[in-house]
Amino acid sequence: MTPVPAMMSGVQLVGHGGPETLVWRDDIPVPRPGPGEVLVKVLAAGVNMTDLNTRKGWYGGEGRAAGRAGEMGFPRIQGSDLCGRIVALGAGVQGLPLRARVICPTNQHEPTAANPIHFVSIGSEFEGAFAQYCVVKARHLRNVTASPLTDTETGAMPCAHGTAHNLLTRANVAVGERVLVTGASGGVGLAAVQLALLRGAEVTAECSLSKSAPLRAMGATILPRDSVPQAQSFDAVIDIVGGDGFQDRLDALRPGGRYATSGAVGGPLVKGDLRRVYLNNLTIHGATHQPREVFAGLVTIINTARIRPVVSKTTPLRDIALAQADLAAGRTPGKLVLVPSEAQP
Repeated sequence: MTPVPAMMSGVQLVGHGGPETLVWRDDIPVPRPGPGEVLVKVLAAGVNMTDLNTRKGWYGGEGRAAGRAGEMGFPRIQGSDLCGRIVALGAGVQGLPLRARVICPTNQHEPTAANPIHFVSIGSEFEGAFAQYCVVKARHLRNVTASPLTDTETGAMPCAHGTAHNLLTRANVAVGERVLVTGASGGVGLAAVQLALLRGAEVTAECSLSKSAPLRAMGATILPRDSVPQAQSFDAVIDIVGGDGFQDRLDALRPGGRYATSGAVGGPLVKGDLRRVYLNNLTIHGATHQPREVFAGLVTIINTARIRPVVSKTTPLRDIALAQADLAAGRTPGKLVLVPSEAQP
């Protein structure tokens, strides 16, 4: 195996703000794994809204999840999606061989006596995948060496598909049920459509018509963005958008329906009628923390390649600001993935 260098290239976030806070460095010391930790060489790293939101300081104050650790420090290497290869093991690590290809969940469960849902997030509370190497606790890594998916495809899945799989699990989506997915052309939304169809559900995808082709090809029914869904016609709503359409989505649920959310790209503050919730016996789920068994289910899907993510574009890691601008503008469906220069074909 090639020796691990002393220095690496990567992108450091030096403060909250715009793309100017993303600084490329060629002189970042390569971290060394401690006991129970693993050094991973990054092969691909997906671009996600959580990275943009963290850069902007969106999770601070009222927007910060109760389960998360304290405020992040700077500089910080972001990157909440990781596909990498193990190059060094810390003391006591077992069950993960050198050169294994691995992924990890974005939100990693670290319960405490005071907070059983406490978690830390890669690229937020500790250094992430927007560099050539990163260190992750071994207990959070999952082996995907057996998967026929490419590194780029695999690096597109932990955050988006992990979030989507958790949403569908929380909402208990089953065969034959009718499901509405908002923001369906984005990373999480498109993943939710794929995974809901895999469960045997009938899926309606709310999205821009200009980005609907991949969803039509999967067999989803398209609801044009900002349209009002038919009242009481869905068993479950998977909402990535929030914003002004919140009440319409509650009204779209049949009595006893389930609403699950893990995003608010259309606005975090919503208005709704609580009478509709209790009179129609609705259940509302917020979904951030992924139980280990939920992420393990996604790993099985990845290793058997039961679905392939839609990756619209790969970009060199150095050009992270351009990739984030593309994501924020919603120019393409599916995922954008960053690739370290030496990992590019």
